[in-house]
Amino acid sequence: MNTKSIATKLALTGLVLLGACGRMDHLGKPPTLSETTESPEHVAMLWQGLPTEVQNQRAVDGASLWSGSQNSLLGDRRAVNRGDILTVVIEFDEEAEISNGTSRSRSSAESMGVPQLFGLPQRIDGKLPEGASMANAVDLTGASSSKGNGSVKRNEKLEMRVAATVVDVLPNGVLAISGKQEVRVNFELRELLVSGYVRPQDISRQNQITYDKIASARISYGGRGQITDVQQPRYGQQVLDAILPF
Repeated sequence: MNTKSIATKLALTGLVLLGACGRMDHLGKPPTLSETTESPEHVAMLWQGLPTEVQNQRAVDGASLWSGSQNSLLGDRRAVNRGDILTVVIEFDEEAEISNGTSRSRSSAESMGVPQLFGLPQRIDGKLPEGASMANAVDLTGASSSKGNGSVKRNEKLEMRVAATVVDVLPNGVLAISGKQEVRVNFELRELLVSGYVRPQDISRQNQITYDKIASARISYGGRGQITDVQQPRYGQQVLDAILPF
């Protein structure tokens, strides 16, 4: 067995093992929850930030009920700094329907004959094969038609709430948020991810923001586990579907 054949077999074995690694996590046990200590949200919460007021003024504000700080009785509790938490409200019920149809047809006919041309057709007919005649020298007919119909119908509905963390404050004051929620039921893990950019003024007094006010919103709702594995086609089938032309 040559070196090239061995290398090919090792490469195929490596691909198979790499594809199976994702399923080995929940082989005979529930899926493993993601670590929270290494997440971007946890890193943002550990960031203290730069002091914005002197120590004496901070002590005065802490003792006053009318202070404008977040910890006061009437303070603004909305997320504004890196590490703050806000609630993202995902409630959409969307429906779209598109339908179109096209139809086209065409027919044509052309005929040309020289039954009498100084007696030449009769002389030529004697030399032509049996059944051939110059009476109808050329006779062409053609027809074409096409018809197409297409329709798209989608109906999506999702109602969820997820806590997100301010992971960065951009120079223009826009907040970059990121949130992740995992719920495991038996051997199936449901996962909700949300990220994007929000303006502080769009956050409500209840420290909530709706998904339609998030710029570059990325919302993912799915999961992993034994049921999801059964519903997905095998890796080999997915590769064949991608490379086969028919």
